[in-house]
Amino acid sequence: MFRSTVEAMAAEERAKRHTILADRLEENLRAAAPPPKSPEVVRAFDGGHGGLLYEIQPKRSLDSILLADDIGTAARELIEEQRRQDLLRSYGLEPRHRVLLSGPPGNGKTTLAEGLAYELMVPLFVVRYEAVVGSFLGETSGRLKRLFDFARTHHCVLFFDEFDTLGKERGDTHETGEIKRVVSSLLLQIDALPSHVVVVTATNHAELLDRAVWRRFELRLTLSAPTVQQRTRWFERFQERIGAPLGLAPKTLATQLKATSFSDLEQFCRDVHRRYVLELPSGSLKKIVAQRIQQWKLRASTDSTAES
Repeated sequence: MFRSTVEAMAAEERAKRHTILADRLEENLRAAAPPPKSPEVVRAFDGGHGGLLYEIQPKRSLDSILLADDIGTAARELIEEQRRQDLLRSYGLEPRHRVLLSGPPGNGKTTLAEGLAYELMVPLFVVRYEAVVGSFLGETSGRLKRLFDFARTHHCVLFFDEFDTLGKERGDTHETGEIKRVVSSLLLQIDALPSHVVVVTATNHAELLDRAVWRRFELRLTLSAPTVQQRTRWFERFQERIGAPLGLAPKTLATQLKATSFSDLEQFCRDVHRRYVLELPSGSLKKIVAQRIQQWKLRASTDSTAES
C-alpha cells in the first residue's frame, strides 16, 4: 500500500511538471526492495532459504469463499484433522496434509489455500519459481532442498501455484534429464514433509502432471466454474455488501451473466461498485448493472471469436 501511494504521488507530481520531486520519489522506490506479486504479500521471506518464498498473511476465512459442498466438506475435515492431531497421534494416526487442487483458472485454488491457512492460523508461504528454478545442473534441486528444509521447521501452509511447472510428466520425451531429476527430488521432498506442514499444490493443467505426483496427495480436489446457484449466492453477498438493490434479482443476474470463473464475477462486481461510487449520489445502480451486463456480453462474444 505504501509503495502504491508513493507511485501515485510520483505520477501526480510528474503531471504537474514537478520532475525533480518525481525523480527523487522514483529513485527511492528503485532503491527499495522489489514489489511483491500481490497486495497481500508481506515480503519475500529470507529466513534461511535465500528468498525462495513469499509470506502472505491470510485474510479470507473459509466461510467467505463460495465452495461446492463436497469441496467445503473436504477442506473442513482437513482443518479438523490438523487441529486435533494430538488425538489422532494417540491412536497412531497422522492428519492429512497434502492437497492437490486442479481446475480452470480463476476458480479459487489460491483463495482456498489462503482460507486453509486462515483457519489454521498459520502463515501461507508461496513458492517463488523465479528464485527456485536455476539454469545450472543441480541448482534447482539444491534450492528445493533448502526450501523444504525451511518449511519443515514451521507450522505453515506451503503453496505451489502452477505446480505443473515443476511436477511435469517424466515420460515426456521433450523434457530434459535435468527436469526429470527435479521431479524425482521434488516428490521425495514432499514425501519427507512432516504433517504439520500442509502442502497445497494447484494446477490448471492436471494432464501435464507426472503420474507419480497424484498418489503423493491424500486430498485431490477439482474446483470447477461457478454454477448458477453459486453465482446467485455471489450476487446476494454483493448486494448485502453494497447496501443497495441491484435492480435485478440475484438469480436473474446470475442467469444473464455468463461468467466462466469466480474471478470474472469479482471483476464484474468491482466494475459495478466502482461506477456506482463515481456516480453518487444520483447514480442508478439498476442502470449501471444493465450497462455492465451488456458490456460483458460483448466481451464474451469477442472472447468466443478469438478462441475460434
